[in-house]
Formats: sequence, C-alpha cells, structure tokens
Amino acid sequence: MALADISKVKEKIDLMKENISKVIIGNEDTVQMVITTMISGGHVLLEDTPGTGKTTLAKTLAASIDGRFSRIQFTPDLLPADITGLNIFSRNEDKFVFVEGPIMTNILLADEINRATPRTQSALLEAMQEGQVTVDGDTKKLGRPFLVIATQNPIETAGTFPLPEAQLDRFTMQLSMGFPSAEEEIAMLNRFTSNDPLESIGAVMNLQDIADMQETATTIKLHPDLVKYIVDIVQATRHHRSVLMGASPRAALSLQNTAKAYALTQGRDYCTPEDIKKLAVPVLTHRMLFHSATNYESKKTIVEELVGHVTVPSEDLSGR
Repeated sequence: MALADISKVKEKIDLMKENISKVIIGNEDTVQMVITTMISGGHVLLEDTPGTGKTTLAKTLAASIDGRFSRIQFTPDLLPADITGLNIFSRNEDKFVFVEGPIMTNILLADEINRATPRTQSALLEAMQEGQVTVDGDTKKLGRPFLVIATQNPIETAGTFPLPEAQLDRFTMQLSMGFPSAEEEIAMLNRFTSNDPLESIGAVMNLQDIADMQETATTIKLHPDLVKYIVDIVQATRHHRSVLMGASPRAALSLQNTAKAYALTQGRDYCTPEDIKKLAVPVLTHRMLFHSATNYESKKTIVEELVGHVTVPSEDLSGR
C-alpha cells in the first residue's frame, strides 16, 4: 500500500484514539496496545483490580467503531450455551431455531473469565482462534472485527479457576490499565461529575474501516532479518534458565502480526526492531511457564532480560 494511503489509515487510528480519550483518561499505551491487537485480529487479557475502567474501555472502543458490544459476567455456574447460544424448539415455526448468545458481537467483554470452569472457558477457544462457533454441529461465522477483552483479578483467588495454557495462548496480549496518577484521577472525577461522557461520544469509523485496516496490516513489510529476530526471541524463551515452558509457535505468529499492526498505527509501511522489542513482553509473557516467578511483574522482568540478550538486527530494515 502506498504511503499516502498508510497516512490516511493513521489519521483514522489517531481519530479513534482521540475519541477514546474523551472517556478514558490516561492509559494511552494500553489503548494503543488494544487497538494494535484489534487490527492484528487478536484478543486481549486485562489483569487488573476492579474499578480501573476495563468495561468502560471496551464500551468506548465499540462505540468508536460503531460495533456491537456484549458483556458476559463469568461465574462458576455459567454454561457454554450461555456464551455461544443454543437451539430452541419453536412451536410457531415447528422447528428448532438458533438463539444467539452474547458471543455473536464485535467487542466481547469476558468479565472475570477465571471465575468460570475450564469447560465453560473452552467455549471461547473456537471463536477466538477461528472466528466461528459450532452449536449442535452447525457452524456459525462471527462478524468482523471480533475482539475478546477478558479480565481477571490478580489478587482474589477464592472461587477462581486458573486459565489453561491453551486458553492463555489464544490471547494475543496481556495488559494492565493500573491505577491512575493523582492528576488523572482528579481529571476523571471532574469529567464524570455531571454526566457520563460515554453516552455522548459517537462513532468515528465503521466496521468496514477496521476490516480494511486488518487487511492493510498484512501488507506491512517485515524484513527477513526481523523474521529471524522474532524467531530468535521465541527460541530464547525455550532455553532460559528461569523458564519451564517457552512461548509457542502461535506466540511467534502473534508477535509478527502485532508488529505489523503496530507499524501501521505509527504510519509506517515497514516494521522496525523497536516494534518487536516493545511488543515482546505483552505478547509472550503470559504464554510462558516459569520455575519460580509467581507474579506477572517478576515474569515481565525475566522476559525483558531475555529479550535484551537477543542480538538486534542493525542494518536498514525498512525494505525500501
């Protein structure tokens, strides 16, 4: 794609960021990463304490792209059919008809995903990987874009079920919104004093625009040396002394796809080593098992150290 066209895409992305900032104060990097994930066709796991704005972010993103938003509160008694939908016999039509579940949407907030049983969590696997659900042998395609934003509480463990490795590997990135600074919290209180700004924002683009961005991201140049750089990083995760199980081949593919999407959000038609280094931690860390590190911050430190020891390509990699 020509650079002029790339710049137009960046203008739309910047407009989306600006629209989201009317509601979400601060967290620019998290918003950037969520948009990058959406453009790459992936999904996000937000590990955060309650009340940090996860639901608001998901709703604002959906409103900005004129997309459908659904929210599922995951609980131990939630069933797979509560997510995917089910066939119910209709007396009027004298046949079974499909009743859509909340997964038939564009932006799905899976709230406290680790409170559901592994059997229910697995109902998301097909949707996240293949963009479809199968109910009673009948496959139904999901719309584009389809983005799962799942949340889990990093502190509370009572009544929770750890996400299986297969489920974690479906999430493109793990992110955290964190607590706002004092200045940001004051600005938030002032903004929400009289009304909810989410109610007044409108769409700045449509679903086709996002589909076009996803298509454009696949055309972003990735120099062969950068492909090797990605592989070297992923291979290094499998041989580090602190790592029990390294990142999967799917993780390497996610790192490649997000690097292209991130370059697009920056108005470039090529990737750089800095793109890959920036994305390596949120893309790889949650997919790995560690010998002794227990919390996410200590795991991130190990991955940052690991990435820092991988040789970075130094020549011109713009592909020009």
